[in-house]
Amino acid sequence: MIKLLKYNLDAKKLKDVEVDEAKLASEVNCQMIKDYIVALRKNQRQWSANTKGRSEVNHSNKKPHRQKGTGKARQGTLAAPQYKGGGVVFGPKPKFDQFAKINRKEKQAIIKYLISQKIKQNECIILSDTDMKAPKTKALAKFMSECTEKPRRLIIGEKAEATAKSLLEKKEDLSNRKHYNFQLSIRNLERTEFSCLDSVNGYQLMIAQQLIITEAGLKQFLELCK
Repeated sequence: MIKLLKYNLDAKKLKDVEVDEAKLASEVNCQMIKDYIVALRKNQRQWSANTKGRSEVNHSNKKPHRQKGTGKARQGTLAAPQYKGGGVVFGPKPKFDQFAKINRKEKQAIIKYLISQKIKQNECIILSDTDMKAPKTKALAKFMSECTEKPRRLIIGEKAEATAKSLLEKKEDLSNRKHYNFQLSIRNLERTEFSCLDSVNGYQLMIAQQLIITEAGLKQFLELCK
């Protein structure tokens, strides 16, 4: 059994939470993790960088100086790349259809494995709940300073099921509303991110040094690992 420290938002220590190591995700292929992270980062690129070549810049085609008699090298146009304002040689151009497909089952397996590793390596603590009546960054800053040891933190909240009424009225996602004040409270905290369990990605887990997961979120995670 693995014992995880549990705190409330007032930074008060509560009863430890025990997690059965046998229920955590098993090993996955290292190459699979690398391919997933590379594809994830690649899909976040805009591919919109665009430079102009010598045929596209707005310049006159008049020669900079006469061909002979000046002692200088012959030049044909001010649009040449050696001149200021000239075209760019081999510069980036917009690219399309660069999307890399990520297998859904592989993605789920990798995320389960990375969260399990944080738990096994004692880099995870439990937060009792994220309910706040109003946004209070000062309270969250106190919690982070007293309960966490490492500067880069990722907080994972439980996924809340959307009701039929909220879907019909086309309101915002219920999971976002549940953690709304909590999310507002951490916006100004450096190197601190929040994500619901159903939307967390592997890159966030890879760069996080400390994982904070809600008690309800941990319960949902263990159910997914069955």
